[in-house]
Amino acid sequence: MSVPRWRWTGSRTSRSFRSGETMVSARLATLADLPAILSLYAQLSPGDLLPDAAAADTTWRRILGSDMMSVHVADDAGAVVATCVLIVVPNLTRGQRPFALIENVVSDAAVRCRGFGKAVVRAATGHAFSQGCYKVMLMTGRSDPAVLSFYESCGFERGKTAFQIRRPAEPTG
Repeated sequence: MSVPRWRWTGSRTSRSFRSGETMVSARLATLADLPAILSLYAQLSPGDLLPDAAAADTTWRRILGSDMMSVHVADDAGAVVATCVLIVVPNLTRGQRPFALIENVVSDAAVRCRGFGKAVVRAATGHAFSQGCYKVMLMTGRSDPAVLSFYESCGFERGKTAFQIRRPAEPTG
């Protein structure tokens, strides 16, 4: 797999990418970003119920405090408009190099195709590779060719067959 080439500048907490003629910045999320991220998640999975504020805050603090997880966001005029989650997993194979998973990739519908989604995905992959990961994986349940092309434009290749098992629904009644 070839690693995509892009220009980025920044530190461990912030990276900027050129998208056309515009520089798009991605950074690590902070406590204050939770409401915006929950709003984006409502667009990601419209049928899901959002958690109540107290439960979300507790989980959000656990996520931000984890040394295995990072949440990347992109801003437009001070508003968070894209995000993704990176999970770096320690590993005993491949020379004990970790691998990474990207989840919950979403851009606000109003700013799609402007480079914000690509900026957060590239920030996450850059963060993973800086942590020594030998690969970054991403699964999508979407079959829309535009979504698949987006991930390919971020450097991902279609390859392995993915499987999943979901927790059975709790009986009602």
